[in-house]
Amino acid sequence: MYIRNAWYVAAFPREVGERPLARTLLDEAVVLWRLPDGRPIALEDRCCHRSLPLSMGRVVGDRLQCGYHGLEFDAAGTCVRVPGQATIPPGARVRAFPCVERWGFIWFWPGDPDDADPALIPNWWWATHPDWAINPGPVLYVRCNYQLITDNLQDLSHLAYVHTRTIGTGAIVDFPVKTEREDGLVRSTRWTVDSPAPPLFATASGYGDRPVDRWQIVETTPPCHTLIHAGCALAGVADRCGPPDGAGIHIKVLNAPTPETSGASHYFYAHCWNFRQHDADLKTLMFDEFKKTFEEDVDLLAAQQAMLDRAPGATQIDINVDAPGLACRRMVAAAIAAEADAAPRRA
Repeated sequence: MYIRNAWYVAAFPREVGERPLARTLLDEAVVLWRLPDGRPIALEDRCCHRSLPLSMGRVVGDRLQCGYHGLEFDAAGTCVRVPGQATIPPGARVRAFPCVERWGFIWFWPGDPDDADPALIPNWWWATHPDWAINPGPVLYVRCNYQLITDNLQDLSHLAYVHTRTIGTGAIVDFPVKTEREDGLVRSTRWTVDSPAPPLFATASGYGDRPVDRWQIVETTPPCHTLIHAGCALAGVADRCGPPDGAGIHIKVLNAPTPETSGASHYFYAHCWNFRQHDADLKTLMFDEFKKTFEEDVDLLAAQQAMLDRAPGATQIDINVDAPGLACRRMVAAAIAAEADAAPRRA
């Protein structure tokens, strides 16, 4: 169902502070907290004594204290204090998950901790580069399987019907999408040429009613991380071999939906842009308009999942715009199968 040996976003840094944060991730009860030096920690959210969620306790120095009988756990999940006795019972520990803060997200690794290489975290460097502005979004709770979110991100033809008030125009569907498959990557590319900019882009760029060439390059890597290179330039300026370096407006959309269960997801996202970076009004506009756009997707995806649950055996057809999403599903399925195949050999 899930790739386990991979990094997933567990929270935004702003969510993890003085109090423990409870979150279900990949069907695992996880508690997130910070050490005095600010380092984030992720543990199994269950005291090994009587199973009270550790998230109902509190942080005491560099330990997490259970709120029932006061047992204290260190960053490795080891019980290091039992009030009222000097001896720690054998096996008094809970699972610790590798945890890293990077690119404006807190990541955790639910698989084999020996394989948790931080170099495998997507290189979303725009999030911390001084030449780029960033808007982290709210955490969206989506009542759908996480792969439906990837389908949605890889099929941007729906912008012409779902997001006409913000980032969509009817012209999108008149231009084909190109799908490319590499090792551990699916990329879809669509150029919408010599057409009106969508409302948000027209305002943000200052192009107004002038026609633009618009690019949407969507890259998905396992398990469910999707980077969208989006932008536009005045018609005739852009190079359809790739987004122009010195022309137009450029936006990077960082998408990291993390499954809660098979039917619900925590959707983390952020937007980065390299124009009018210090314009507070634009920052507010970008936040509000993209939030509106993503909330439209939340409603759509929840309705889609509800119907899939109601009629799981109903016939579905595929159309041309589904090619990138189907390629992503095959990529994830292959990774899950490879992990299952490797498990007996490790044992």
